[in-house]
Amino acid sequence: MKKLFFIFFLFSIFQINSHEFNPAHLVINEIDKEKNVYDATWMYPYKNIGRRGEVVFPNNCIAVSNDLFYQGKYLTEKISLTCLKSLKGSSLEIVNLSVLTDALITVNFSDDTYEGLVNVQKNKVKIPLEINYYPSAYTSLGISHLFDGLDHILFVFGLLFCISGFINIIKTITAFTIAHSITLGLTVFELIRLPQGTVEALIALTIIYLALEITQKENSIKSPWIMAFAFGLLHGLGFASALIEIGIANEKMLLSLLFFNIGIELAQIVLIPIPIILIYLFKKLSIDDYLKTSMSLLIGGIGFYWFIERVIGIIS
Repeated sequence: MKKLFFIFFLFSIFQINSHEFNPAHLVINEIDKEKNVYDATWMYPYKNIGRRGEVVFPNNCIAVSNDLFYQGKYLTEKISLTCLKSLKGSSLEIVNLSVLTDALITVNFSDDTYEGLVNVQKNKVKIPLEINYYPSAYTSLGISHLFDGLDHILFVFGLLFCISGFINIIKTITAFTIAHSITLGLTVFELIRLPQGTVEALIALTIIYLALEITQKENSIKSPWIMAFAFGLLHGLGFASALIEIGIANEKMLLSLLFFNIGIELAQIVLIPIPIILIYLFKKLSIDDYLKTSMSLLIGGIGFYWFIERVIGIIS
C-alpha cells in the first residue's frame, strides 16, 4: 500500500497542476458625462500563456495609454479615454484572450453601472442604452472559479466519499456552503484577512485529511456537517482571495458577492452527482472498496503535492 501511495504521489507531481483563477478585468469610470471623458484600468494576468489581451474601444474614442506596471498577479495599464458620444450603446472588444482567461468588464457611469463577461469565443459586448443593472457576470466568475480550482473540486469529492445517506449529504453540503459564504463575505468587506499562500496551503491539508478519511470504516465521521462547516470557513478565504484579486469595481458589492456565491453553488450542484453515481455503480459491482482506495490515493497524492508546493512558495 505504501508503494502504491508513493506511485500515485509521483504521478501527481509530474501530471497534476492547479490552475489559478485569474480573470482579466477592465474597469472604466466616467469622469465627465457632458464631454464623454473616461479613465480605464486594464488588468491582465501576466502569467497567462500567449500574447497579452488588448482592449478595442469604439472608433469614436481616442485612447491614450500610460506605461504598464505590475500589480499583484496582473500587468496593469492605465488608459485615458475621450469619446464623441457616450459609451452607452457602443461595443467593447477584447482581443488575444487565451482559452483559460475570461475578462470581466465594468463600466461605472455617473448614474449607473454596466458589467459583462467576455471570453475567447465571445470577445465583444454591447453596452445597452438603458441599463437595468444586476451584476450577473459574477455568477459566471463563480462558476469559472470552482471549475478552474481543482483543489476545491477534490475537496467536494472527498467530502462525498466520506459520508453516506441522502440526509447526511444535504446537511454536509449545506454546512460547507454556509461556512464559505461567511468567510467570503467577511474577507471581501476586509473584516478578516489571512495571507493567500497560507490559506492555499491549509486548503491542501484539508484535502489530505479527507483522503485519509475515505478509506475509514463507514460513518467513521460522526458529525460530517461539523467538519464540513469548519473546513468551509477555510475554503471561503480561498474563494475570497480570487475575488479580491480582480476587485469588485462597482457600488453594489453585496449583490456582486451574492451572484459570485450563486455561481459557486451552481458549479457544486453540477459536480455533486459525479461521485455519487460512481459510488452507486461500484457498490452494485461489489467493488466499492477499490473505488474508495483508489480515490483516497489519488486525492491524497495530489493534496500532498500541492501542500509541499505551496509551503515552498511561502518560504521561498
